[in-house]
Amino acid sequence: MAGKGGKGVYVAALLLFLGGFGWLLYSGLSQDSVYFLNVSEALAMDRAELKQARLFGKVGPEQINRHEGGLGVAFDLKDQEKGTQLIRVDYTGAVPDTFKVGAEVIVEGSFTPDNVFKANSLITKCPSKYEKKNRES
Repeated sequence: MAGKGGKGVYVAALLLFLGGFGWLLYSGLSQDSVYFLNVSEALAMDRAELKQARLFGKVGPEQINRHEGGLGVAFDLKDQEKGTQLIRVDYTGAVPDTFKVGAEVIVEGSFTPDNVFKANSLITKCPSKYEKKNRES
């Protein structure tokens, strides 16, 4: 009889473990979901849905404002295909050396109530001239 009671404890422990693991998996995936969008896709979505997003596009030619002290920049992120669609980005942090007008960038952050994208990371794509040098080496 002691054998039957022992199996029940293991089954109950397994069910508790699987239930807890499933809850952690569900809550982790739903809270940390980050959309990866171009500018036109982000403009088409409801801003309430975009708690966190990763946007990509090109640095627009106008209104590039560097923050005082050199840490950060505000700029227009332009859609790569539909160049007329823009999102204003405000980034605070170290600006990469390759950041310039027309550079392809990826920013991660969220929208503020006044529809400015507050970025907490900024990555620039390396220009193709660097990629060719690396391939020839």
